Amino acid sequence: MSDIGAALIGTGFIGTVHLGALRRLGERVTGVLGSSGERGAQRGAALGLPAYASLEDLLADPAVQVVHVTSPNHAHYPQVKQILAAGRHVICEKPLAMTSAQSAELMALANGSGLVAAVCYNIRFYPLIQHARQMAQDGGLGDIRLITGHYHQDWLAKPTDWNWRLEGDQGGTLRSVGDIGTHWLDLVQFVTGQRITAVMADLATFIPERRKPTGPVETFTATTGATEPRTITTDDAATILLRFEGGARGVMSTSQVSPGRKNSLTWDIAGAKGSAAWASETPDTLWLGHRDAPNQILHRDASLMNPAGAAAASLPGGHVEGFADTFHALFRAIYADVDTGTRSSTYADFAAGHAEMLLCDAVIQSAATGTWVTVAET
Repeated sequence: MSDIGAALIGTGFIGTVHLGALRRLGERVTGVLGSSGERGAQRGAALGLPAYASLEDLLADPAVQVVHVTSPNHAHYPQVKQILAAGRHVICEKPLAMTSAQSAELMALANGSGLVAAVCYNIRFYPLIQHARQMAQDGGLGDIRLITGHYHQDWLAKPTDWNWRLEGDQGGTLRSVGDIGTHWLDLVQFVTGQRITAVMADLATFIPERRKPTGPVETFTATTGATEPRTITTDDAATILLRFEGGARGVMSTSQVSPGRKNSLTWDIAGAKGSAAWASETPDTLWLGHRDAPNQILHRDASLMNPAGAAAASLPGGHVEGFADTFHALFRAIYADVDTGTRSSTYADFAAGHAEMLLCDAVIQSAATGTWVTVAET
């Protein structure tokens, strides 16, 4: 087991994913902090971990060197600010903050701290994503021309479906774009190496009134018991046109109301020499398109992949690496930096987290004005 002590804020769906990856890596988990003392104690007992009474209690524990923040979005900024001030490394679920002003402050604090500060854009760490990125960097696709795709889910497709993300004061102004679209936007910029410079966005709220349960609800679980009506202003879906700094054009859509699409992220990148396409629900295959030769399907196998892809693979070919494995690979990279006191470029740092907030600002402005909006760089 590692000598590095890690504490976990948040005990819901994504918090347990973090915990599983940490245990697989052999990192020492010191305890959890729940949304309340009672919640923390219950979930800690179920997970076999002690519970902290408060963030102050957690940060007073000298065994804690790294803090994982998996709380609701509105809590990220104050919690991360307090964690950095206490001199602890931090791994924060996206979004980094609720506003770009907050994320800019956190980025500056992280840059001046010398600490490892990362944002969980975990999808970067599918092995074939790493392979595709090196392909693009090495010129295997040629000049990038067109980038298309979507991120669609169905877990909020009914008026009775409920989650804290539906409420703007907890999840943020953007929902489908902020919650899942930012994964897609980060991913295509990571693979192509091209920054998005301008957007034209259209947001849609198809279910303007929903039934909110009067009791607690877990993410991705059905609503039961008594409910009350709530007006919804956050986006169920979005369509966005994109311009990239290298001259490429793009179009993407997000949806949390598409029946049958459980967690479908796809991208298709067309270059002057060739194309590549990938889908999250079949993550162990990468489609490679050619004009003058047969198209190919590359299966994830370290012996068939370039060095970046092979280094990211943990299992032999034919043994599917999925969603939870990306957290294992992400944390492996982050904890290596914690151990050595360095910072690598493969995972998203707070600068990347701030860049996504600036991109969200542009989406909000574009949807409000019906015009193209340039994405701010700082």
